[in-house]
Amino acid sequence: MSDKRIAGPEIERLIQLLAKVPGLGPRSARRAALAMIKKREQLLEPLAAAMSEAAAKVVVCSNCGNVDTADPCSICTDPRREDATIIVVEDVADLWALERASEMSVRYHVLGGTLSPLDGIGPDDLTIRALVDRVSAGAVRELILAVNATVEGQATAHYIMGQLDGTEIRITRLAHGVPVGGELDYLDEGTLSAALRARTGF
Repeated sequence: MSDKRIAGPEIERLIQLLAKVPGLGPRSARRAALAMIKKREQLLEPLAAAMSEAAAKVVVCSNCGNVDTADPCSICTDPRREDATIIVVEDVADLWALERASEMSVRYHVLGGTLSPLDGIGPDDLTIRALVDRVSAGAVRELILAVNATVEGQATAHYIMGQLDGTEIRITRLAHGVPVGGELDYLDEGTLSAALRARTGF
């Protein structure tokens, strides 16, 4: 592979950073950088301003783990949502995917990942304790464990169930259309809607 530099260090840095974005490899990053440079006023400068503003204002919601420009986030402060149901997800991307499906107007809780002893991720590395505290507050009647259908996801779900053993909370999971090994962020809205409607008891 050639180490030749094709442009100045500023452009090279832009390409290298874009290549770190999920879904973009080096070739796609070069294309994206070139497209932005060609449309500097319409694309590059507004994007740079938006990214700078996002870096300054985006925060993690201390209640549910969503990302927003306010803490608590707009979902947590929305009075139209029902407090009795919390959908538990691994990542913010999963929360956004379920919101796009627009099936239920409920609350969420982002775990921040899954239990993975091989990677050194234990219960204290996730927001499981905060979830148990939210449930213990008394308003929650149902917990929908919308974790990915992976070994780690299911292990995390069972751990959460163990932490809530003895409570009267109804614990359900997604069903119908969520394939084993599938990730929520890659599923279409119709599939997610069907999975929410046909949720089953754990």
